[in-house]
Amino acid sequence: MSRERQHKHGAPVTMRDIAKEAAVSVATVSHVVNNKEGARIGEETRQRVHEAIDHLGYRTNALAKTLSVGSSRFIGLVADAIATTPFAGQIIHGAQDEAWKHGYVLLVANTEGNQAAENDAIAMMLEHQVKGILYSTWYHREIDVPESLHQTDTVLVDCFSTGSGLPAVVPNEQQGGKTATEELITAGHQRIAFINTTTPSPALTGRLAGYRSALEAAEIDFDESLVIPAVPEQEGGYEATAAIIASGATAVFCHNDRVAMGLYDGLREQGLDVPKDMAVVGFDNQEVIAAHLRPPLSTVALPHYELGAAGIRVLLGLEPEQDDEMYLIECPAIRRQSV
Repeated sequence: MSRERQHKHGAPVTMRDIAKEAAVSVATVSHVVNNKEGARIGEETRQRVHEAIDHLGYRTNALAKTLSVGSSRFIGLVADAIATTPFAGQIIHGAQDEAWKHGYVLLVANTEGNQAAENDAIAMMLEHQVKGILYSTWYHREIDVPESLHQTDTVLVDCFSTGSGLPAVVPNEQQGGKTATEELITAGHQRIAFINTTTPSPALTGRLAGYRSALEAAEIDFDESLVIPAVPEQEGGYEATAAIIASGATAVFCHNDRVAMGLYDGLREQGLDVPKDMAVVGFDNQEVIAAHLRPPLSTVALPHYELGAAGIRVLLGLEPEQDDEMYLIECPAIRRQSV
């Protein structure tokens, strides 16, 4: 069996093997492999080393190279549950595509909210001397930043931490609320209800501010009685149905698609048709819900893919700096048949 076949199917090829094949020192091989600046190696010797590498099928040890030069082509992503949340999982997809575009590989740790797992994941990434870390949550909220994240460049994705000094890439909740309401105004509605969440969050305040902004821009008076609080689930939308009908609204902006699904059920029980009797717009664009309701639900998308991609660009310094270090990503309208 030839030396090449022995190495390909047996023990890994080492620099010592390359040195023996090329009749040079191990140090010379290391200088060539790592393209060491200032190394005085003749062109003929360099060529022999490359021929030996090709012949024996040598592959560099990426981690060893990382440790020698103090940096790597890895970017870490630590998340609580986005990998198991289908629509939020697009954050990983966006980050992965953007990282690859710029020559980096994404190392993903999905911790499911386990503090010990999170600490271990961050420590492992720091040991690998990653370029930096994206720290992401599956819904937009304020967080306490793990202390170890301050040991490397870190960007928060779909979350933020006031006073931490870390840049945050988050959905523009106010713009999204305004866009949702404008969809209904453009369709000719004047009396528009808003089913808002009962959960304190940027989504609660931001989407309400956007709703009010759209009404003001259209010179429609804000009526507080048209803002109906509900738990942000299907049951919340269903239970809000009576209040919606009593309000005299002809259109409803729902805090999320699950709420809209519950409202659909409640309206159907009352013999009302969407959109003929009541136009409905949701938020999130959970396609497993929105695209499969009857009629399909017009909604506003949470831009998960772009959140991940933008997080990578911010980490690599490819986005213009923001004074408050908050990068707002637009939430686009997704038009279907419920308006």
